[in-house]
Order: sequence, then structure tokens, then C-alpha cells
Amino acid sequence: MIRHEVNILSHDGTRHLHSHDPHPHDAKGFVSAVKHASKERGLRLTPLRMEVLELIAATRKPVKAYDLLDQLREKHGNAAPPTVYRALDFLLENGFIHKLESVNAFVSCHHPAEAHQVPFLICDSCSSAQEVCDDRVAELIKAQALALGFRPQAQTLEVHGICKDCRKG
Repeated sequence: MIRHEVNILSHDGTRHLHSHDPHPHDAKGFVSAVKHASKERGLRLTPLRMEVLELIAATRKPVKAYDLLDQLREKHGNAAPPTVYRALDFLLENGFIHKLESVNAFVSCHHPAEAHQVPFLICDSCSSAQEVCDDRVAELIKAQALALGFRPQAQTLEVHGICKDCRKG
């Protein structure tokens, strides 16, 4: 398997070199990393936030808010949309998950301890989403925006196409 090394900007502004597989899916490891990051930052990971996080982590594909709500209602019949959206907002604001705007769905973040903006490759056939962990892409967009006199505040780059597995099939 190909491994990538990338520089990631942490929440305190320092850069860290990370090496990782391009297709990690370790739900328990991800949840553990979020717990650790929450504790370090003094964040309160409530039982509901944790449950939403675990549901997202267990899914290999982007998941929509109402699908999360349906899963929560299976355990807690009284779960309401605002409850799920508040949990999602907390997880988004703290960089533990990403929202894919074009498909209105959520995915776990490969590096929940660091602040970063990454592009996603989204398969239009199987709906998988791959986080591209290479900060050069975000830096290039930021540099181009600044060169044009534009002050960027957020980036969302989503590339749609067909993944390798679907092309083989």
C-alpha cells in the first residue's frame, strides 16, 4: 500500500509531518483519537456527541444527518433533528468530522487532532469519499486567492468521479 507523508497544521499553528495510509478505516482508533484530542483541548464529549461520532466512524461512506437520526431513534425513540445537528456542529467545529457539501453528508476526519482543510474525492458510483491529506492543495488555493486580493476564510474542494474499485468492476 502507498504511504503518504504530509505536513499538517495543528490547532496551535505548528506544522507536523504525518505518514499514513491513504485508505485508513479504524473506527476504534479514530474514536480514541477524538477522545484524546477532546481531553487535551478541554472539550466536553457528551454521550450523545460520542454516539454520533461512533455512528459516523462505523460508516465507510459519507452519512447524512437524517440517516444518523434514524439510527439514534432505533436506540432512543425520542431523538430529534436539533439534537443530531447540535452534535454534528460540535464535531465539525472541532475538526473531528468533515461535511461534504455536494452530497450533504458527513465523514470522519483522518487527523482529528489537527486543524486542516482537505479536498475529497467522491465516487459517484459507490458514494465513497477519500480525504486527500496533502496540505499543498489547500496552500495553493490560498496562495492563488491572496494573489488575486481575495481573503479566504474557508475552503471546500470536492472532486466527483469514479473510484478505482468501481472502475475495475
